[in-house]
Amino acid sequence: MSKILFVVTGVDHWTLADGTPHPTGFWAEEAVAPYETFKAAGHEVVVATPGGVVPTVDPASLTPEFNGGQDGATQVAASLAAFTELQHPVKLTEVDLDDYAAVFYPGGHGPMEDLSADAASGRLLTRALESGRPLGVVCHAPAALLAAVGADGTNTFKGYRVAAFTNAEEAQAGFADKAKWLLQDRLTEAGVDVQVGEPWAPHVVVDRNLITGQNPSSAAPLAAELLDGLGRASA
Repeated sequence: MSKILFVVTGVDHWTLADGTPHPTGFWAEEAVAPYETFKAAGHEVVVATPGGVVPTVDPASLTPEFNGGQDGATQVAASLAAFTELQHPVKLTEVDLDDYAAVFYPGGHGPMEDLSADAASGRLLTRALESGRPLGVVCHAPAALLAAVGADGTNTFKGYRVAAFTNAEEAQAGFADKAKWLLQDRLTEAGVDVQVGEPWAPHVVVDRNLITGQNPSSAAPLAAELLDGLGRASA
């Protein structure tokens, strides 16, 4: 079957407005749910990170509070342990897009710290969008879209409709007044059309080959949409 590239944040913290480092990384559910969907369909997954560092999972994403109780937390931890590709990432700068049929970015606050300003990621996103490959980006990972800027300073995704973690959700999570900037605001300033759904409910937006999701609960339906797009592309 096909190879799908997972581009994952390489940081273990998010710097807040007061300079405090908040522990973070990628959000477990947003990586695990699509991974299991893609593997069940027979696809190969390759992980890429800035510098090829082994990515850090956000510790909060493994707690019972965010997984519907202890049973859910135990399950997500087991699923994460089975995602062995996370332990052997390639360097983002060495990725050849031609090797992959689709690209997926999981969220967590980590992308706000590194991928939002990563030029290599920005170039990859631009190439993926222009290639017509299915491109999936969920929750805080649309922060990476901010680095996809052309020579004239225009964002590659200007005019595209997207779902992304909203100001309302950031406020309810307790970070809206602590963050240096809010994702919904920055995307809007870049000319991206953020489509806001109900807080925490699954919300997926498809605009051409770009498939975006608003929050952790959107990861699984986003993955299903990406597989549908992959099927259409290979038909």
